[in-house]
Amino acid sequence: MKKFNFILLFLLIVPVNLLAQIVNPFSTPSKPWQYQLQGTVNTSYDAAVYDIDLFDSPQSLIDDLHAKGIAVVCYFSAGSWENWREDADQFPENVLGRKNGWAGERWLDIRSNEVRSIMAARIGLARSKGCDAVEPDNVDGYSNKTGFPLTYQDQIDYNRFLAMAAHTLGLKVGLKNDLEQINDLIGDFDFAINEECHRYRECDVLKPFIDQGKAVFNVEYRTTKQDKVCAQSSALGLSTIFLPLELDDSFRFSCPPLE
Repeated sequence: MKKFNFILLFLLIVPVNLLAQIVNPFSTPSKPWQYQLQGTVNTSYDAAVYDIDLFDSPQSLIDDLHAKGIAVVCYFSAGSWENWREDADQFPENVLGRKNGWAGERWLDIRSNEVRSIMAARIGLARSKGCDAVEPDNVDGYSNKTGFPLTYQDQIDYNRFLAMAAHTLGLKVGLKNDLEQINDLIGDFDFAINEECHRYRECDVLKPFIDQGKAVFNVEYRTTKQDKVCAQSSALGLSTIFLPLELDDSFRFSCPPLE
């Protein structure tokens, strides 16, 4: 009875966001999640993890999510320059490559020390805002036409730099897509975030994360065959949601929570 009372007292006095860290929402089974990068973030979903924009999310939003016991992942692009970001003018012209297909974005030369310094500062911003983890996006430039002669090893080195920078500040870090490098990077990353592995029949490639007890959060942008996709996702141990490509909360469907 004394042990039970002690545990109850502990639960009452420990901050909610610290409890989220103790439970570790980034371990398996993969927890329900929400992914919104545009518009006013809807905090009403029954999700253990929210992935939101690092720059656009005010401190009050992160505090509100923590008060609800929700772990916060903060998104930023680590492999592309975005002309609307508040630190956009810090990037030298010679590190800006080809357009990457999104308005206002260009690939970055990830070999650059200047780029790494800016990304380290972004991770520091995530830490100062109280983010629990970061999602560096566009970390597969080596397999795209960036305008730079990036190699497989250049990408490995850069992605490991990002992971180390996050871990040094006590943050978790997720590997975004970059499926071809999973076997080399799984020891450096705490969880995975993937886009449309069911659509492209690539979900099996993410199995090493599940095998190591690390969560996999997947988003599908097509709204068809939800029941079939959810059944497959559950069998693989993935947490899957269906969202608009704009990630603006105009609609959302979540597969049932994993047992």
